[in-house]
Amino acid sequence: MNRTPLFPAAASGIRPAPPSGIGPGTGSGTGPVTVPVPAAVRFRAACPDCRGRFELAAAALRLAIGATSRTTFYTFTCPECGASVRKPAGERIIELLTGGGVRTLRLHTAL
Repeated sequence: MNRTPLFPAAASGIRPAPPSGIGPGTGSGTGPVTVPVPAAVRFRAACPDCRGRFELAAAALRLAIGATSRTTFYTFTCPECGASVRKPAGERIIELLTGGGVRTLRLHTAL
């Protein structure tokens, strides 16, 4: 299996910046801070079927977060061969995808 890591595309040079007044040395903040994500954020990915390498917009990816590492993954459709691709998502991948505006589905276990 091709384990090409998924990272924001370096060519875009876009990194979401915290809103003014937030960050080190700006006092105490409570709760999570919403960071605006530019529409131009793109992610590098690869298809294990056709071995194509390409960039995808956040809208082309889906992230599913489950209770275990086996049930936490991201998916996309290869733009070159049309294959449906599912790859595992560790903590860093989850951070990058959620920070880049990828739609996230939280999987719940049955009671």
